Amino acid sequence: MKNISELKGEFEKIAGSGDPERSLSLFYEVREALESGDLRVAVRGETGWIINSWVKSVILWGFKFGVMKEYGGDSFSFHDKDTFPVRSFNTIDGVRVVPGGTSVRSGAYVAAGAVIMPPSYINTGAYIDSGCMIDSNALVGSCAQIGKNVHISAGSQIGGVLEPVNAMPVIIEDNVFVGGNCGIYEGTIIEERAVLGTGVILNGSTPIFDNTTGEYLRKSESIPLRVPAGAVVVAGSRPVNNGFGKEKGIHLYCPVIIKYRDQKTSLSVALEDLLRGNS
Repeated sequence: MKNISELKGEFEKIAGSGDPERSLSLFYEVREALESGDLRVAVRGETGWIINSWVKSVILWGFKFGVMKEYGGDSFSFHDKDTFPVRSFNTIDGVRVVPGGTSVRSGAYVAAGAVIMPPSYINTGAYIDSGCMIDSNALVGSCAQIGKNVHISAGSQIGGVLEPVNAMPVIIEDNVFVGGNCGIYEGTIIEERAVLGTGVILNGSTPIFDNTTGEYLRKSESIPLRVPAGAVVVAGSRPVNNGFGKEKGIHLYCPVIIKYRDQKTSLSVALEDLLRGNS
């Protein structure tokens, strides 16, 4: 397999040519590099996260030039592009995929030590680092980047951002705890050791109120919405300050940082080593 610089150089030669054969050839090499973890849609640099937009472009070639195919048999079947079959794992991979309806799409990376509870879905381009727990009915969308020792609780949705190719995917850094039925969308970044309480919804238009400072945290044109490192966030509300809503006492949804993580918080969200198979 070519190294990353060679793959990127090949992309620059092919881009704009519309050649299906060369595009698919590079797609399969990029897909292999994504699955091995050697290549990522976004990487952390010295000044922040950097998007490899060319990788997103190659993933999209898989949809453009792939053809529909039926997978499975009479009792169970599904239809998808032949470029995106379901991934399979073996004991050497060190990934626990508990039976019950989980699917990991090709082009996604799952590191050894991860546990995936059923039913869950991990889409192409996603990166899930070691020690993660993906709980039941959880979704990790296309190109989402999940750090080490992240717990994504039951029913939570980590949105995918494949298009536009220069858009930041959802990023969850190391040692984050995502409570049940949370939703994280539109390139939101959850910095390391943050804790999201049950039912917290975050997207680009959601202001976060920091109760420790009295300030709102918002997305800007150049900076995505960020949950600060160690922040403990719960679902809250804020009053409508104009119009009929103000008169009627209407409130809007608003996530609230109630504190920053301490030892008590860490103990309350700690994962049992027995569940991870580490003891």
